[in-house]
Amino acid sequence: MKSRRLSRRQFIRNTAITALGVPFIGSLTARAADPEPRKLGFALAGLGGLSNQQLAPALQLTKYCRLVGIVTGTPSKIPIWKNRYKIPDKNVYNYDTMEQMADNPDIDVVYVVTPNGLHAEHSIKAAKAGKHVFCEKPFEATVEKCQAAIDACKKANRLLAVAYRCQYDPNHLECRRLAMEKVFGELKTIDAAFSRTINVGEWRLNKKLAGGGPLMDVGIYALQTCRFVSGREPVEVSAKFGPINDPVKFAEVEASVEWEMTFPGGLKTTCRTNYDRGGDKSFLVTAEKGSFGLDPAYYYNSSKGTRSDGQEINLPAVNQFAAEMDDFAQCIMNNKSSKVSGEEGLRDVKIMMAIYESARAGKPVKLA
Repeated sequence: MKSRRLSRRQFIRNTAITALGVPFIGSLTARAADPEPRKLGFALAGLGGLSNQQLAPALQLTKYCRLVGIVTGTPSKIPIWKNRYKIPDKNVYNYDTMEQMADNPDIDVVYVVTPNGLHAEHSIKAAKAGKHVFCEKPFEATVEKCQAAIDACKKANRLLAVAYRCQYDPNHLECRRLAMEKVFGELKTIDAAFSRTINVGEWRLNKKLAGGGPLMDVGIYALQTCRFVSGREPVEVSAKFGPINDPVKFAEVEASVEWEMTFPGGLKTTCRTNYDRGGDKSFLVTAEKGSFGLDPAYYYNSSKGTRSDGQEINLPAVNQFAAEMDDFAQCIMNNKSSKVSGEEGLRDVKIMMAIYESARAGKPVKLA
């Protein structure tokens, strides 16, 4: 009897909705029966190692996102991705057909995972198709291209964000809290470094595609650490390139670079990045009354550190890729800007260009 009354009540509710001319009855009744949150459709543009090993698996863990489409220039990858993630033919694109997404309501967001020097081109195509854009870092290889992508997304009234996953890592957030709350007093120095080895033939050694060497690849993590943890913007940079031991491998990009940054309030930072060796993966913040930092700091889904008072910085890990995508999806749903906006990505690129200028000129460069 009780179930009959509930059914009648639901029938009357749906009938009333129909009479009022309200659409989407099916979705309303489905939500009443299914508490699953709304999920936005993501298409991955670029199916290299990061998409294959990290992003696609992370999308299976997200609360507000789902993998619905792919963009690739390699036809042989299409059947593998279609079978693995049940992607229909109509949601498969190449880089020349991206703007046809405008007719595809399945796709809400394009995650651009192509080489750095192609980010703006593919972001602009996605925006012209009416899709929101989530872009891998660095945002682009030049300041001008960054601005072009920002302008295109604004013109299309689409949100744009850059994939700074460490801003979603609990231990990075804890370090920022320690700095912001001055738990150890005023900040004095930050030392940050991230390096890795690279093989001949990788696109990251091609300046047109990469924009530069290790600075544009892993050095940006050290740069981001200084800005994010301190909550300040540098006013001057001073940099120098390291020696090149393999002129064939490093014919187009630097093998290593070290740089110092001066921030308001007297904060000084020292950063290093290198393609000749691995091992650098940490940062250390020194303040008036102590220090804190992470080692390792930049690995996927894994970081930990210590404080000078003996306490550990080792909060439960999260999937950083899933966290950043879910946050962007919620920004879209709530019509609010992302904390990792295109402007945030542009700031890093401007600073990196100043670092290159300083290293080439052999003198400090002021930042606006």
